[in-house]
Amino acid sequence: MNKDTNFLKFLTKNKWAVWLMILVITIIWGYAWVLMKLSLNYMGAFTFSAFRFAVGSITLLLIVWVSKKGVPPKSMWKHLIILGILQTSIVFLLVMYGLRFVDAGKSSVLLYSMPLWSSIFAAKYLGEKITPAKTTGLLIGMLGLLTIMGWDIWIGQSIEVIIGEVLIILAAVSWGIANVYYRLKLQDIPKLQSSAYQMIFGTIGIIIATLFMEWGEPVELNVDSIYYILFTGVFASALCFTIWFFILSIIDMVTATLATLLVPIFGLLFSWLILGERFTVGITAGSTLIIIGIIIAQVKNRSVGKIRKTRHSPRP
Repeated sequence: MNKDTNFLKFLTKNKWAVWLMILVITIIWGYAWVLMKLSLNYMGAFTFSAFRFAVGSITLLLIVWVSKKGVPPKSMWKHLIILGILQTSIVFLLVMYGLRFVDAGKSSVLLYSMPLWSSIFAAKYLGEKITPAKTTGLLIGMLGLLTIMGWDIWIGQSIEVIIGEVLIILAAVSWGIANVYYRLKLQDIPKLQSSAYQMIFGTIGIIIATLFMEWGEPVELNVDSIYYILFTGVFASALCFTIWFFILSIIDMVTATLATLLVPIFGLLFSWLILGERFTVGITAGSTLIIIGIIIAQVKNRSVGKIRKTRHSPRP
């Protein structure tokens, strides 16, 4: 605990270190989208997710054990199971399956429309007001989603691409529901503890789906595929998430939400540099509209005077 306190004191006194870590984390999360796409060359989408989150869960459990956070109360296990299904199982099963047909950069933009859905569900179930600024932001963000999908329909994309995009948007919706559920049921237990155990339960869900959907399919474990698993499991899922909790103790949630908009930007950049994915007019225009919409909807929160925890886990 003393080490945690000393680290927090260091971050509080050195804001440059906070922003440096935010930059590093968002770069890692953006790069992870490329690895998720490349992993499909070696194994099924569900199989990769099972490997990734098994590694991530073990790493997080070790972090929980070292930090002496303990086991959550049994009364919370039901809620952790539901959160794990919503936030880990559904989100990443849909994302990885959608990645079979959709470019990695575009996928990252679609998934990070999540704050738009969180705002809608928070208004309904948490009683948060939909201000004119939030309404404007939501409408602009939705227009961005329609621009990306509408452009693909206009240029004659295959039905598989359109279905993949819909699946990734549904993943963003599930993530938004998970955020609200966390606020309702689990915000009183330590964040690191809830993160670790929801990931464990979510991983079990992914493993079950993998056994049903991809049993017997070939799995190629080599230097590349093992690197993809370890990087996304240990660094992008577990370690970055742990560091993120320290950051959330220093900066407000609105700033944190806006900072994570760097993830799809880096996702698009790395997809272009490494995978050779093109920036189409639809992707560029739609991405810009989504980012503007989220900024308009979120910045208004500053005037409310409260920190709204609309995001539980901003990982890829």
